[in-house]
Amino acid sequence: MIKIGVVDTTFSRIDMAKYAIEVIEQELPEAVIIRYTVPGIKDIPVAAKKLLDEGCEAVITLGWVGGKQVDKYSYLAMSIGLIMLQILTGKHVIDVTVHEDEADDPEKLLEIARNRARKHAYNLVKLVKYGGTALTQYAGKGLRQGYPDVGPLIEG
Repeated sequence: MIKIGVVDTTFSRIDMAKYAIEVIEQELPEAVIIRYTVPGIKDIPVAAKKLLDEGCEAVITLGWVGGKQVDKYSYLAMSIGLIMLQILTGKHVIDVTVHEDEADDPEKLLEIARNRARKHAYNLVKLVKYGGTALTQYAGKGLRQGYPDVGPLIEG
């Protein structure tokens, strides 16, 4: 049985976990998904650790960062915590974050959040199912999550 952890926040302005879970259920139907919702991004690392401690093979985290400088510092602290968690556990924790200042238009933010959650969930499934070479065929392709792909600089 494969367990996948999904961590999200109440601070987010969209239920990104919903989109990530849809992809995981479609691509990895045998997986048991455990969702853990916390208030804000600085609470994400401990939730991810708890899910890994409960036997999750990997975790996807979905956070929303406000547009102020203090929010950027909170994101940096959270990101460092998730990196440390990956190093200490040897397991993937895929960070999916939307920054409020990425777009002025709420519809554009919604589009970015949906796209990023889905694409990162797909990446997570690939890594869990097939390991470290699962994404190799896409290396150097200029793929983006949340925005259109930019493509490679060199074909071949």
